Amino acid sequence: MQKRTDNFSKFANQKKGSAVKEAFRQEKKKIKQEARAAGEEMRQRKKDKMRGLVTEPLKKSTKPGARKGAPASRDAASRGESAARPSAAAATTRPTGSARPITPAKTSRGKEFQATPVAGMPAPIALKTAEQMPLNKFIAHAGVCGRREAAELVKGGKVVVNGDKIFEPGFKVAQTDKVIVKGKQVYLQKNAVYILLNKPKDYITTASDPEGRKTVLDIIKGATPERVYPVGRLDRNTTGVLLLTNDGELAQKLTHPSFEIKKIYEVTLDRPVAKKDLEAVLAGVTLEDGFVAADACGYANAKDKNVVGIEIHSGRNRIVRRIFEHLGYDVRGLDRVMFANLTKKNVDRGKYRFLQEKEVRLLKFMNKSFVRKSKEEEA
Repeated sequence: MQKRTDNFSKFANQKKGSAVKEAFRQEKKKIKQEARAAGEEMRQRKKDKMRGLVTEPLKKSTKPGARKGAPASRDAASRGESAARPSAAAATTRPTGSARPITPAKTSRGKEFQATPVAGMPAPIALKTAEQMPLNKFIAHAGVCGRREAAELVKGGKVVVNGDKIFEPGFKVAQTDKVIVKGKQVYLQKNAVYILLNKPKDYITTASDPEGRKTVLDIIKGATPERVYPVGRLDRNTTGVLLLTNDGELAQKLTHPSFEIKKIYEVTLDRPVAKKDLEAVLAGVTLEDGFVAADACGYANAKDKNVVGIEIHSGRNRIVRRIFEHLGYDVRGLDRVMFANLTKKNVDRGKYRFLQEKEVRLLKFMNKSFVRKSKEEEA
C-alpha cells in the first residue's frame, strides 16, 4: 500500500477516539460470539433430534411429558444452566458453513489484469431461497441485476413467466417457474458469492459493454461459475473498493438511498485545496440535483494539500467529482478506500478476494458503524 494511502488512513481515523474504536471492536467481537453460540446451539439441536431426544427447540421447560432418556446436559438446560455453555464452546468452534480456503492462482504481472485472487479466500457461501418470492427478487437472486433494476425490467415488459409477460414486480414466482429476461431464461443462484475487487483505471463497472471496453468482470473471469454483478458504480477512471455479488437482496440494501452507506474517498486535485473550501464541503454545497454535505473532509497528507480525504454517505452519481468541480477544482485522481465496512487492505490494484463470513454478516446486519445514524440517535 502506498504511503499516501497510509496517511489517508490516519485521516479516516482522525475523528474517532481510542474509546470509540475500542467500543467498535468489542461490538464486532460480541456479534461474532453470539453468532458462534447460535451455531453451536443449532448443531446441538440437530444432534439431539437425530438421536430422538428432542422434537422442539431447546427451551426452559418443566413439562411432565419430557423424555426420560435425555442426557444430563438437557436437564441442566431446563434449569437455565446452559446459557453460558454455548459461549464457552463458541470460543473454539467454527460456525456452521465455514468454508475451506481456495488456493490462489499465481500472480500475473502482465499488462492486462488477470483473474487472480489473494491468499486465504473462502469458498462461496450458501444462499437460502424461499419457495415463493416477488419476481424482481427472483431476477436479482438469479444474478441478473439488483432488485430496483429488476423492477424496471418487469415494468418495461422485458420479463416473461411461464409464457406470460408480467408487468408487476411483486408477482409471486416459485423456483420451478420458467422466468425469461430479455429472451434468456434465468435461474436462481445456488450459492451466494461476495467478491471484493480493488478496481483499476480504464475498467467500467457493467456486466458488458457494446463498445467493447474492458469491464470489471474481465478481471474476475473464472473466479466463480455463478453470475455476479457490481454493487453500485465507479467511473471508468475511479479506482478502489468495489463489491461484486449475486445476492440481489444485499445489493439492493447497499445501494438504496435510505440506508446511506458510508464511503470514503481519496481525492487528488490539480492544485492545493484552500481551507475555506474544505469548510465549504463540510457545510454543504448546492449542486444541480440538490444540496449535499460531506460527513468528514480533510487533508490526507499534511505535506501535500492537493490530496484530500472525504467521507460521504450520498450515493448520487459522480457526487465527489461534482462537489470539487463545483468549487473550481479539476479532479486528477479518485480512489475509494472504504465502502460500508470493506477496505482494500491487502488487496493490490487489479486483484480481488472473496469476503469472509463475518464480513458478510456485518453487511447483512447493516452494522451501525457504516450506516448513518438517524437524527434521533444523534441527538
